[in-house]
Amino acid sequence: MRTAYQEGRSIAALAREHSVSRGAIRTAIADLLPEFTAADPGAPASELPIVLDMPGKVADFLRTAELEPAERDALDQGVIVRRGQGYTLRVPTLPAVHRQLLDRYQPLDGPSAIPAQRKARREYENRVNALSNGI
Repeated sequence: MRTAYQEGRSIAALAREHSVSRGAIRTAIADLLPEFTAADPGAPASELPIVLDMPGKVADFLRTAELEPAERDALDQGVIVRRGQGYTLRVPTLPAVHRQLLDRYQPLDGPSAIPAQRKARREYENRVNALSNGI
């Protein structure tokens, strides 16, 4: 079975041939499938990208701020979604980068910020905090 898979036979064809499920075939050839190899048990779990909606006021401020390359890439990959008079930036990135972006927006949470900026920051902060609470 392993040899047949290495020679190019599909998992589905092998399952039909041996009258077993595809899962049984995948289990038998698991070490040959790089995407299914088990991670080192001692290694930290990798974070997966999460898509969060960032208010346009937050995105506008962050575009003018000094950002790390990962943060800049996250903003550049964002998709603009029109919302009434403003917009929302749908940002797909790691939770850690969302937290870094939130920290960069901290100066506009002070007393000199206009209420709309403070509200936009609170909305984004609530979304980022929901990540750590296990949405």
